[in-house]
Amino acid sequence: MLASQRKQHILEILAQDKQVHSTELSQRFNVSEDSIRRDLRELAAAGLLQRVHGGALPVSAAIAPFETRKNVQIEAKKSIAQKAATLIGPGQVVIIDGGTTTAEMIKYLPREMPFTVVTHSPSVAVGLVDYPVIEVILLGGALFKHSVVTIGTTMAEAAGRINADLFFMGVTGVHHSAGFTTGNFEEAAVKRLLSERASETVVMASHEKINAASAFAIGELSLASTLIVDGELDKPLTEALTRSGVTIIN
Repeated sequence: MLASQRKQHILEILAQDKQVHSTELSQRFNVSEDSIRRDLRELAAAGLLQRVHGGALPVSAAIAPFETRKNVQIEAKKSIAQKAATLIGPGQVVIIDGGTTTAEMIKYLPREMPFTVVTHSPSVAVGLVDYPVIEVILLGGALFKHSVVTIGTTMAEAAGRINADLFFMGVTGVHHSAGFTTGNFEEAAVKRLLSERASETVVMASHEKINAASAFAIGELSLASTLIVDGELDKPLTEALTRSGVTIIN
């Protein structure tokens, strides 16, 4: 079998099983693990999978620039955003992450209910200017332009003074073995920090993020108390979420 044919078969297996293991692929194709690792490196370089220890996972499509991502799965993001907004109660302190789904979410926040929004997203903060009874706290810092959020020491110090009820977190990947992932090392650390500052973390994930992974781990599935999706999840992911105590809203 030619290497190009083998790589195509690897992608087909990955699409079906949502993960591949180097050892199993080596035995299946009767080639060395070095050959399989080379295949996986080349497929990863082409953006077709995400390499992990011992194998590979489906790559998330949600790591494109912010402007590009705004038009991906827009109807699903609207549906998820509406469901998320209903979880907020009067008087709560709510951390809202940056991202395209949270940009939709603020459109559905109740205008007449008083509560506090803490965010490191300038666009989220500006989007709430005309909400008269919602207090907005913007966490300053260095601007990470890819996701239009602040990062760095200044942001982290300010976040450390917050005790929130809810954190609405965006991710680029939700996978039964890789957990929650994102495409930037610094952002992964920021998301972990903000999750630690809230009693409950709510993850919002549209279809392209499900059963996919990015390079940087945010945390295990147990990091979240709730996952909001649009549509049904497959059995392995549903079972992993249930074992981790995560409530699924779909």
